[in-house]
Amino acid sequence: MFFGLDFASPLFWSAFGSIMIANIVLSGDNAVVIAMAARTLEPHQRGKAIFWGSAAAIVMRIILTIVAIQLLSLPYLKMIGAVLLVYIGVDLLKGEDNGDESGQEISGMMAAIRTILLADLVMSLDNVLAVAAAAKGNLPLLVLGLLVSIPLIVFGATLLTKVMERFPIIITIGAALLGFLAGEMLLTDPAVTSRFGQIAEQTVTFGGILGAVLVVALGTYLQKRGKSPVTGS
Repeated sequence: MFFGLDFASPLFWSAFGSIMIANIVLSGDNAVVIAMAARTLEPHQRGKAIFWGSAAAIVMRIILTIVAIQLLSLPYLKMIGAVLLVYIGVDLLKGEDNGDESGQEISGMMAAIRTILLADLVMSLDNVLAVAAAAKGNLPLLVLGLLVSIPLIVFGATLLTKVMERFPIIITIGAALLGFLAGEMLLTDPAVTSRFGQIAEQTVTFGGILGAVLVVALGTYLQKRGKSPVTGS
């Protein structure tokens, strides 16, 4: 036994495997955000931003998992999260041109890490419940499972940044994913369900589609406006 973990027990490995699988499957959208946030950085900065952003996000997710059930019952929390996801999606799709000066590079990397943390915080509200359920209340097991998953998430995000360079359409798909999640979060907020009752799954899906369209349309508009020559103030 080590910190309450019995490595010789089949139950340990079963639960550990469940945590790993749940975290990998549920972190797919997070990897997309990490890759999108790091794509505008210089190549030598991307690895650092992806690693530190992912590591900090996992630590934050551990803390979030402990209080997730209580948090998800709070009204308006998902609404706030939905607004944040729309903002993040539009901002990432719009993109920004960073200068070559070292100060601007450092600022760009810190901005990418902040974006990764904020997006992971919002998007993990639902995800952590499944991971917590897989841990069956064993906190050391939960922490171990999430920490071991860091290299997998980092690898996935690193691979995605390379793919995005060749296929920019993936950036738009990633932004649409954030909008879709935002629409779903909005319609499943306790404040909405307490007033209108449980929203039908088809309606929630339609809300997600509207959110995806909103993010892509607004992000594309701002992107084109930023590239157009501006006259006047």
